Formats: sequence, structure tokens, C-alpha cells
Amino acid sequence: MTVTSRPADTVDGARPARRHPARRWIRRLAITAIVVAFAVELVIGWPSLSSALSQLRAPHAGWLAAAVVAELAAMGAYGRMQHFLLSSAGLRVPIYRNVALAYAAHSLNETLPGGPAFSTQFNFQQMRRFGATPAVATWCIALSGILSTTALALVTAVGALASNGEPNWLGLAGLTVVTVLIMFGVQRVTRRPQMLEPAVRAVLTRVNRVRRRPAEQGLDRVRGFIGQLGAARLTAGYGAAAAIAAILNWAFDAVCLWLCLRAVTGGPIDSTQVLLAFCAGMAAGTITIIPGGLGIIDSALILGLVTGGVDTPTAIAAVVLYRIISFGFIIGAGWISWLIMRRRHRAYLATLPTTD
Repeated sequence: MTVTSRPADTVDGARPARRHPARRWIRRLAITAIVVAFAVELVIGWPSLSSALSQLRAPHAGWLAAAVVAELAAMGAYGRMQHFLLSSAGLRVPIYRNVALAYAAHSLNETLPGGPAFSTQFNFQQMRRFGATPAVATWCIALSGILSTTALALVTAVGALASNGEPNWLGLAGLTVVTVLIMFGVQRVTRRPQMLEPAVRAVLTRVNRVRRRPAEQGLDRVRGFIGQLGAARLTAGYGAAAAIAAILNWAFDAVCLWLCLRAVTGGPIDSTQVLLAFCAGMAAGTITIIPGGLGIIDSALILGLVTGGVDTPTAIAAVVLYRIISFGFIIGAGWISWLIMRRRHRAYLATLPTTD
């Protein structure tokens, strides 16, 4: 099945009504809250930021430009990963729209308190506008997270091997097996979605019993959702392409850090230690609720570089430069993408007739 990209507002054949004026005030309050959150983050992080900036010497322009290109390539790889997953479901969405979505969702994830929830909701909303069914959009978002997590684990293992270390083979093997089983299970379910019905019926019956509702209440809606999974056929080709894109996303990001270090020093650099420091920083970022991992990721990166033999001032300068590119520049581009996507959708809604 091939589905072309189209707004989700027309997927079900219904035209949306114009938004109630009261919602404008809600949007304005939301924007105000975002601005206030940014201001609070800036005030809290300013002392450490100003101290770090004082260590940043004038970087080499050529290496700096290469670092920016590497970070752009990393974001492009993530967008392509989601592009391959949507393509496997028959959606023909232009690659630039997937990349723009990657930028916007990344900015929501990194800068807002509770960012992952906002990012997931925005991803789902935009994929619906691409023409994805709710089941396909959910499937794509979940599989993207699984592939990205596994790719980071593989990159970490490569770094440990290159440095003659001993990676956690048991944990890595377990993660790989779980990922393969999930992808195999998804493939089976998308080919025969009806196989889920007995389990879903049993769970729904128990839930309705607790709610004191008829045993099969909501079963038709669940059946429709499961039936939509039939459109998501993850072939070996698309699955491999998405996995490679997930690995390249992390690899190019690590290359950006290496190039930032090269931009501030002419001394020798141990690439494997840079890779290990990068993986440690990214791992630290997954266990913090602070937007963007401010202070946490930076400290882990600096500690990793210093442990690898880089002097402290150089490590601080390289990490500050890396964060300016990967956080400041990319986040700024992402918010611009978010504003453009919202403006275009509002312009589209303005062209539709109102409904009673």
C-alpha cells in the first residue's frame, strides 16, 4: 500500500472547525510559560556557563565548520531513520519534512520540562498529518526509540573494544536480543494483526470488569487500531536502512565532539577516548530530568576527556564549543522549524470552510 503525504485533518474525511478564540489565550499562556522556563534555565545555568565560556579560546574556523556539518549530518541521519520507518508503512513523505520534524521534536525534547512527553505528542501529531494512522504513528515512534537506544549501546561497545576495554557483553547481548525479538514480533504482528485479538480481548474484559462496563465495550475501537498495523510492514531492507541511520546519528554526533576538540587544540587526540567520553556523556543525559542535561552532560563529557588525557582547560573549551553547536545551534534551528510547521498548518486551516 502506498499513501502520499497529506494533512491528518483530511485523513478521516472531515474538515476541522475553526479554533475557538479562547484557545488563542491558551496558546499565548503556553508560549509565555515556555519563555519563562527558558529564562529560569538561563539564570540557573549562567554562572557555570559564563565560567565555561571564559575557557573557550578562538577555535580554528575550518574545524569549526566541519563540526557544524557533522552535527547537521547527525540530525539528517535521525530524520532519515524515521523516513525509512514511515516508508516501510507505505508513506511517501519528502525527506526534508522528516528532517524538519526531527529538528522540531528534538528542540521540544531538550528544552522543555517534561520534554519527552511534548516531543512524543508532537511527533505523533505530525505523523498523523503526514497521513499515518494512529497505529502506524505509534509504531514508528516506539521503534525509533528502540533503534536509537540500541545504536548508542553498539557505539559504546565499539569504543570500549577500540580502547582495549571490556564492554558489558552480557548487557549488550541482552539489549540486542530484546531489540531483535521486538522487531521480529512487530513484523509478525503487522503481517497478522488479528493474532493480538485474543490477548487484547482478555485484557479488555478484565479492565471493563473493574470499570463495571460490558465485557466487550471498546473492542471495536481496539480492533480498528490493531487492523491499522497491517499497513506497517517492516521489510529487511527498510529495517537495515533505519538501523544504519540510527548508528550514523550517534556516530556523526561523536565526530562533532572530536572536531570541536580539534578546533581548540593542535595537540594529539586519542579518538577512542573521545568516543568513550561522548558515550558517557550521552548515557548521563538519559538519567537526568534537567532540560538538555545542562550541567550533567557537560560534566560527564569534560570528565571523560580529562580522564582520556586532555588537559582541563582544553576539555572545557571543546565541550563548550560542542554544546554551542549541538545544543544552541541545533535547538535554535529546531524551534524555527517548529514555528514554520505551526504557521503552515494554521495557514492551511484558514483555507478550510468552517463547520457547524
